[in-house]
Amino acid sequence: QVQLVESGGGLVQLGGSLRLSCAASVSISGIYVMAWYRQAPGKQRELVAAVYTGTSADYADSVKGRFTISRDNAKNTMYLQMNSLKPEDTAVYYCKARQEPYDYWGQGTQVTVSS
Repeated sequence: QVQLVESGGGLVQLGGSLRLSCAASVSISGIYVMAWYRQAPGKQRELVAAVYTGTSADYADSVKGRFTISRDNAKNTMYLQMNSLKPEDTAVYYCKARQEPYDYWGQGTQVTVSS
């Protein structure tokens, strides 16, 4: 079983930056894909970015060019660097790890962007 703990959320002004971390309880070197999702009030949870065991990554169109996802297998941690934040980025951010056949989720961290 994989336990995930997110950190780094908070309140930031329009245009600011935050770096989220997702620490795993097990080695992530064998986990093919890890991802960040977010859920705003009254909305469905959506994929923000995903990173694979190599260096490839995918991003939602809404965050391309502003967010960067990465993973450090030596530290068993995934990151999300968020720049040029907008009020519409306000949400609870969750990390997910897929270790077949299961998906594991963290408890979420709140990101609030004020205008």
